[in-house]
Amino acid sequence: MKKFKARLNSTFNSINTKIAIVFMLMLLATIEVIGAYFTRQLEQNSIENFQSSIQIQTIVSNQLANQLTSDNKNTNDRLNQIVNDYNNDAISEIIVVDNKDTIRAVSNLNDKSKIGQRINNTDVKQVISTGHQINKVVADHGNYMIQISPLTSGNGSNNTVGAVYVKASMQDVFNNLRQISLTFLIASLIAALLGAFLSLVISRAITQPIEEMQKQALHIADGDYSSQVKIYSNDELGQLAKAFNTLSVRIERSQEESDSERRRLDSVLSHMSDGVLATDRHGNVSVVNHMALNFLNKKEDEVINKPIAEVLGLEDTSSQDLISSQKEIVITLDPGTRDEIILHASFSLIKRVTGFVSGSVCVLHDVTEQQKNEDSQRQFVSNVSHELRTPLTSLQAYIEALNEGAWKNPEIAPKFLEVTQQETSRMIRMINDLLSLSRMDRGVSKMDLEFVNLNDFVNHILNRFDMIVKTDKNKEKKKYTIKRELGSQALWVEIDTDKMMQVIDNIMNNAIKYSPDGGVITVRMTQNQNHVILSISDQGLGIPRKDLGKIFDRFYRVDKARSRAQGGTGLGLAIAKEIVEAHHGKIWADSSEGKGSTFYISLPYEPMTEEDDWDEV
Repeated sequence: MKKFKARLNSTFNSINTKIAIVFMLMLLATIEVIGAYFTRQLEQNSIENFQSSIQIQTIVSNQLANQLTSDNKNTNDRLNQIVNDYNNDAISEIIVVDNKDTIRAVSNLNDKSKIGQRINNTDVKQVISTGHQINKVVADHGNYMIQISPLTSGNGSNNTVGAVYVKASMQDVFNNLRQISLTFLIASLIAALLGAFLSLVISRAITQPIEEMQKQALHIADGDYSSQVKIYSNDELGQLAKAFNTLSVRIERSQEESDSERRRLDSVLSHMSDGVLATDRHGNVSVVNHMALNFLNKKEDEVINKPIAEVLGLEDTSSQDLISSQKEIVITLDPGTRDEIILHASFSLIKRVTGFVSGSVCVLHDVTEQQKNEDSQRQFVSNVSHELRTPLTSLQAYIEALNEGAWKNPEIAPKFLEVTQQETSRMIRMINDLLSLSRMDRGVSKMDLEFVNLNDFVNHILNRFDMIVKTDKNKEKKKYTIKRELGSQALWVEIDTDKMMQVIDNIMNNAIKYSPDGGVITVRMTQNQNHVILSISDQGLGIPRKDLGKIFDRFYRVDKARSRAQGGTGLGLAIAKEIVEAHHGKIWADSSEGKGSTFYISLPYEPMTEEDDWDEV
């Protein structure tokens, strides 16, 4: 039942049905109006014609008037004879009355008894008194027309001498009218049916292109632009269909361009190295890219529709103030931790052509490394200034003392000159190290690479350190022992021997410096599929955990006083790191306070096959 009602409502709501119904109603209304007017006019014409047909002829009315004027004993017989001789099939009864309201003649033989009696008909009396004819239709066991005409004398005085009463049956007239009305009704019904059929055809012809355009519009709304509206004619609907097809093509192109632009924008946002957040005009985040989520360490549902000030962690500032001021701010996330991130946030408004502000865009740029580099540069300049100032201050003091006469003292002068020479050598080493680092930073330091057996190379360096211990008889020099765990397998790696020797010398010298007298320095060599790892362990005081990540920074010292006293520049490990990384390797350290330190050097290594033929160096 519900489906039937729904289908019925759908049918009556259709423009096709509405046009057909309106057309049929207009046609029926037109037919009914024309039919009513035609029937009314036909009825009036029929009555008028019937009235004319039963009108007593003038010659007969004159004869009747003459007889009444010459009233004698034979008048009634003559009047009856005239009435009976009058031939008119439509007339059913004729009565002649004189001006004294007396019946003088009748056409119906059954009414002969009425002759000589007075008539009680008021209409007859009115005609005799006024001289005006009366015509009316009465329903007396049928439809009849009553016509009462005055009879006047023919002497020109227009004296009414009586009246003639005529009664005629109109049954045939009304039967004809009924037949004509029935015929007209049947013709109207046939015309209505034909009109209904034609209205459906015409409405269908009008609404079919509209229905197709409706279906195409629904397809366009669903994103389907493949179909086209069929053009049935070149009239207004045909022109509309052409315009709709053109509009469909343009919408498809516009949608493709919009989708392409959106994909391009999504791709740009996804691959941007900066974080981007877009807000609505209320300051709530509506769009965010992956980089911004990574910066903020949040998920998308934790950011979307949230105030941007809350998302950025700016609790003291409202989102509206943040957007309207358009100030560039610096945001620090997780300050004081290893995951600290410094972001530079800039804001810009999104305006329509009318100037209405519909939102804003916030761009987050990671300036953590830049900030750290700037801090490192400032620290580097400070360290260089401090490191150079210390020997220069010593040089100045000793030179001033010598200049003031100490050079004459044979005991003091040599010591002062020795210190001056040591500080000068220290500054030269520091400047040479700085130049080496500068060349590496600028990428102008050339690498003279060659394949060497790393085991033999390391043994050669360690032999030199063993020789130093054996040949140095100075009891004040620190004694140490080198323990080797290198293995016997030939490990061929491509290195710059001079620079890599500088790295190992630096680490060995540090191990010797910070090991106790008589300590053991252990050198190990291990390998995996892709790398060979050299480790150098000492038995010194070790490096605090908080300083392990900074020991490769330039001029960084765990114990500044002790390092400077032992003649270090604070650049050795920094240079070692640059050299190892230039070999595509890695260097790091592990240490425990009071248990010594271990430095690791990892270098790329490709195992040699039996087919490879290399000459050992």
